[in-house]
Formats: sequence, structure tokens, C-alpha cells
Amino acid sequence: MVPAAIAASVPGSSPAARPAQSVRPTNPTPTPSAPNLSVEQLAIITTPDLPSLGTPDRFLPKPQPQMRLVIRLGARRVYVYENDRVKTSFPVAVGRPGWETPTGNYHVLQMIQNPAWQNPFTGEVIPSGRENPLGTRWIGFWTDGNNYIGFHGTPNEESVGTPASHGCIRMFDRDVQRLFEMVALGTPVSVVP
Repeated sequence: MVPAAIAASVPGSSPAARPAQSVRPTNPTPTPSAPNLSVEQLAIITTPDLPSLGTPDRFLPKPQPQMRLVIRLGARRVYVYENDRVKTSFPVAVGRPGWETPTGNYHVLQMIQNPAWQNPFTGEVIPSGRENPLGTRWIGFWTDGNNYIGFHGTPNEESVGTPASHGCIRMFDRDVQRLFEMVALGTPVSVVP
């Protein structure tokens, strides 16, 4: 068997091998004569509508604001910076003596809505809900491979503003929900004294 494409290319092997008939228009349409223009004039005519000089970035996407978080342990507040200006701040609880929040520069590693919590001492898992010590949001920024530290809500609202946690940054649930909407994975987090 010969493929159809090969058979078609052999003269006389199939009807498809016949030469095509020449077709000529009976009334050719005359081509209008082009105006006598210089190359520069033609370039002006054919150039698409571009922004005028002085506004070359007018049509480019706007840069996204650069967000970063600074936790001031002594002030017991987290400051949300947008392009190096404080956008807002929230009161927080920080690590209590013996469980201090580690200072340093980190990045947001995890973001979880309605997280479950596992008690690090007993292994008991508490599902999301009113009794969950993490509240409705978790924003993790530190880990040693076994343990995690991050921002979270709390049902124990009177602890906010005090050194009360095991190293985490506790927040009012409404505040951590707002913070959750402002940050993304990779957002820088600085913890300073």
C-alpha cells in the first residue's frame, strides 16, 4: 500500500496527479496607484496608536504594593507596612517568659483558614471552632521543623496585649482576619525587641 500523499505526487497514478487548470479573471481590477510618499510619511501613516512621549508606562500594569510585617515585642503590636509606610497596626500577645517569640527576619510560610490545632504536649487535636485556641486564621512564619510559630486568633481575648503565648502572636480574631487578607505567602516578617 502506498500512502495517498505519495500516490498523488506520481503523474498518472490518480486523478489528483493532474495539473491544476489555470484560472484567470475575466475582468482584472486595476490596482490603485500608491501615493508618492516618503518612508517617513509612510511610517507615520502605518504606526499604531502609541502613548505620547512622557507616558511610556501609562499602559503597563501597576506594581503591586510591597507588604511587610514588623512585630515589636516591647510594644506588643504588629505593624503592617505597605511600600515602607505604616498602613495599620494591631495589638498582639507575645511569648511569655521561657517561651519568648524568636526575634529575626522571616517570611510567611503558611496561611490556613479555620485551622485545627494539635496540643504539643498531649497530641490531642482540636478541630476548628469556638474552642480552638488558634481562632479562625493561622499565618505561620517560623518553624524548627517540628514546631511552628505564627499569627492566630484566640478565644482568650484578654490575653491580647500581654506576654501570654508559647511564642505565637495572638490577635483578636477580627484583626487576624484582616491581616490574613493583607498578606500572602512569602510576605516578609521581622520580629524585633
